[in-house]
Amino acid sequence: MIERKIVYFEKPGEQNTEATLSLAFERAKELGIDHVVLASSYGETAKKALKHLDDKTKLVVVTYHTGFFEEGKNTMSREVEEFLRSKGVTIVRQSHILSGIERSISRKLGGVSRVEAIAEALRSLFGHGLKVCVEITIMAADSGAIPITEVVAIGGRSRGADTAVVIRPAHMNNFFDAQIKEIICIPREKR
Repeated sequence: MIERKIVYFEKPGEQNTEATLSLAFERAKELGIDHVVLASSYGETAKKALKHLDDKTKLVVVTYHTGFFEEGKNTMSREVEEFLRSKGVTIVRQSHILSGIERSISRKLGGVSRVEAIAEALRSLFGHGLKVCVEITIMAADSGAIPITEVVAIGGRSRGADTAVVIRPAHMNNFFDAQIKEIICIPREKR
């Protein structure tokens, strides 16, 4: 039997960012995990995570694909991205594996895809941040930025972070091989 502490935030949101980052990096160090995968749309959460890095920890930041909000545009500015890279951060910009082209089909033709149903199940049952943690680790694995071994993933909704997990990622073509090993912190209220 293993006993671990889980931190529950009352509500989701960016007010939990500092605590989430601290808890996540602390757990990574305790377990000897050297890859932390972080969702960051504009780079602000990624910049906050820099103070938690040590010589052994590799920070992989996953952000929206080009054109997510506006055709041909990235949410993270070139300056922020260059700053993060100068600090040794790996940036992954990729289509969301739990929506991708299926969202385009649903928007155009209606209905819901199986992939969108998986995303909604994760989001509804465990919160947006946990869905993001699953998604970003698979995106990072598919891009070759992380190995298929336990990593710490940090996510949230829109801005900031409120969820962190220890997860064994998988590639997209083996989605159901992914395993959430531990929940480090998560909001009690999901919306």
